[in-house]
Formats: sequence, structure tokens, C-alpha cells
Amino acid sequence: MADDNGNVLDTLSPGAVRRIHLVGVAGTGMGSFAGMLKSAGYEVTGSDENVYPPMSDMLRAWGIQALTPYAPENLDVARPDLVIIGNVIRRVNPEATAVRERRLPQMSFPAALGSLFLARSHSVVVAGTHGKTTTSSLMAHVLVDAGKDPSFLVGGVTQNYAGNYRVGQGPHFVVEGDEYDTAYWDKGSKFLHYRPRTAILTSVEFDHADIFRDLPHYEATFDKFVRLVPPDGRLVVCAAYPNAVKLAQACPGQVITYVAREGAEADYVPRQVRFGPEGARFEVVERGQVLGTVLLPMSGLHNVENALGVIAAARGLGLSFEEIARGLASFQGVKRRQEVRAEVGDMLVVDDFAHHPTAVRETIAALRHRYPERRLWAIFEPRSNTSRRNIHQEDYAHAFTGATRASLKVPERHDKVPTGEELDVPRVVRELEAQGIAADAAPDVPTLVERVAREARAGDVLLVMSNGAFGGFIEKLLAALRAREGEG
Repeated sequence: MADDNGNVLDTLSPGAVRRIHLVGVAGTGMGSFAGMLKSAGYEVTGSDENVYPPMSDMLRAWGIQALTPYAPENLDVARPDLVIIGNVIRRVNPEATAVRERRLPQMSFPAALGSLFLARSHSVVVAGTHGKTTTSSLMAHVLVDAGKDPSFLVGGVTQNYAGNYRVGQGPHFVVEGDEYDTAYWDKGSKFLHYRPRTAILTSVEFDHADIFRDLPHYEATFDKFVRLVPPDGRLVVCAAYPNAVKLAQACPGQVITYVAREGAEADYVPRQVRFGPEGARFEVVERGQVLGTVLLPMSGLHNVENALGVIAAARGLGLSFEEIARGLASFQGVKRRQEVRAEVGDMLVVDDFAHHPTAVRETIAALRHRYPERRLWAIFEPRSNTSRRNIHQEDYAHAFTGATRASLKVPERHDKVPTGEELDVPRVVRELEAQGIAADAAPDVPTLVERVAREARAGDVLLVMSNGAFGGFIEKLLAALRAREGEG
């Protein structure tokens, strides 16, 4: 219990709660958790400032009442046994204030997930700077396909299940472990509540500059995370990141390494990696022994690496190679991860969540592997707090290798980015041009849409990268392309 935050709980007996109210229910994570709670048999209500599609439609379909705007009276409607407070909610929020004043039992979303679900499961947590959503979705699907009936909660919409959560009856619960902070009273990372028995650490590179001072501060939260794995647990860590391997040394459990570099020193490595229209095909080498060949319907060495992490974790959970290979081959991917949105006039529009320079580089490389004969035009919005800053200025200048052309949106001024620390987009453009990449920038979405729609040509792959809605760029681009091609 925190002194002046009301009745804040860290643990809870599942049987003590029947009615749950979520403050901030329209967020992607909170909304999905509300759906999961409803599926698990709880009576669920929620509130938010703005509730709009698609989350409003999803909540309605799940039978969850979403009250708006925030108001103390919402608590009279909900009559909750427990209130879950989202991490976007500030202390001064009227509903959060009323919860404290009434001394209602409250928890953060991560603490509630830990207590209500993970405490009685074998928690499989996927953490790291890159690849969390893809890796956790792939891990969950492999377990489902093997008949293990797991539960999962991940950060993207899995194409196999048309959603990002599942309530199963099996022992395993796969969760995407976010390093972002937990609640207004708890600035520790969310994944510190997730009780990992099996963990995958995909990568550690500086990110989230709005809450972490520097790389050592960022690494410190992963140090806490790896120490949560029990002595009989397992930590699977990517050897492509030496600092991640070093952090893993503090883990009390067994540490297993993997990397996508053929011939490297790691417990799991690939051999004879081949890319084609169907994805990646490679042999899996486990501690020097070839297990067999797998087909992964995704492209890019980073996805081969993600798959190897899943293979290593799944082997520790007792799955056979044949079960794992079957699951990998039937994985349909995750929305906004190399997602083909449409093809108009032989112009392929691909949507990806990439925003960190490493993710931008790997995504471009993956599409270059998959479409080697096509011109690749990378369109990028630096939207996250970190990507708006000049922290990765030099890295962005080298992140577009493999693209024929690159177009960047100049980010608007942001209060959380100190003056003088903004990403210098014109400088990135100049440095890309010096490398032979045709590059430009635009101040707004309409200008960028008009430029791409006018100058794109048949055969192009138009790769759109942003960790947000990008002002509806893709929808507007598709409409403009269809109008140009006479398709709509």
C-alpha cells in the first residue's frame, strides 16, 4: 500500500474479486485486458475520455460498458471490487482521485495481470527493445498449434487469431513484456510484475528517452527483469547483443543463447538460410546438432532470429522439433509487421511499426530479401519520443540502406523533446543522398501523400513505417493511388 495513493494493491486473490472497473479502458492494452477479464468470467466496466472505433466496437462486442468522460459518478455505476488504473492516467484524473478518496482497492494493469493470471500459470515473458510483439505472437501460436491451449496477451493483432489475447486452459501464459512504466504511483517497468518462469530477451538498445536517462539507466531495468527468473526457470537471450548476454549473467535460472549468424557460438543458430517469396527456410542447429529444416512465412534475418528464440524457449517447455516446425510454418504474422495492405497498379503498399533505427534497417533489409527485383521506397515518420530526438541521428543516416528512395516526415514540435535535441531531418536527407539514396522530406501528411502518389510507379514496394497512425497516411495514399489508376 502506498501512503497517499489509496488502497494500492500489489497482489490479490482471484476469488476476492467479481466486478472490475478499468480507468483508461480505450487504450489498446487496457481494452484487450478488459476483454480478457470478461472472457475469464469477471464483470467488467471501463471509462475513458474518448471511446472511438475500433476499440469502442470491440468493447461493445465483448459486452463491456465504456463510460465517458472520466467522472467520480462512473464508480457508482460500476460498483467495483477492484479498479485497474492505466499507465496513461495521471494522479489528478477525477476518477483516479475519487478512487483514492473512497479508498477503493486499485491496481495497475501489470500488477493485476500478474496477480489474476500469471501467478497461477507458467509465465512466458518476451522482453527486449526489438521484436517483442512478433516473438511473443509466434511463441503463443507455436503453443496453440501444439495443442497446449495457452493463454496470451501481446501488443499486436495476431493474424491467426484476429486479436491480441486468448484465454486458454493450459498451463502456459505468453505475455509481451513492456519496459515502459507501470502507473502514476509506480514508475518501474511493466514487465517487473510478470513473474517469468521462461523469458526471452530479444535485444537491448537505448529507447524510451522520455523515461530513461541513458543506456545504463535503460539496462538497469532489464537487469531487474532477468533476476526475476527462478533457479528452475530459463532465460533465452539473443547473442547478437553482447550487453544483453552480459545482463543475462545475473539470471538465477538456466541461460540459453541464440543468434541468426550462421556458424556463431550460441546454443541455437541457423544454417543454410534462404529467402524467397514464401519467406525464410533454414536448418536449426541446436548445440551443434542439426534438428531439421523449418519454413518461416516471414522475411528478414531479424525474424529468423525471433524464430530461433521461440525454438529455444519451446524446446525448454518440452515441445518436439516437429511440433515447433509445424507451428512456425502456419504462422500468419502480426498486423503492422511487414503487413501487405494492398496492391494497386502493381504498387505494393506495406505497413510496418518500425521506428527505432535498428528496426528501420532490419525491415528494409527484410523486404529487400523478399522483393529483390522491385524498387523499394521507404516512407518514415519519426513519431516516438526517442525517434524525434537526435539521440540516434547518426544511426538514422545509415538505417535506409537497401532502399532506392526514402521520404521522411518532419515531426511537429513536441513539448517532451527539449529544444536543441530534435532529430535533424534535413541532415538525414543530405546524408542519405550522399549514399546514393534519393531522399526528401515533407512537413505534413498531405504533401507526402501527394508526392508518393504522383511519383510511385508500377513494380514499387512502398514501405510505410511509423509507430502510430501517421495521420491516416496509408488510407489516404491508397485512395490517391486508386484514383490515379482508375480503380475507385
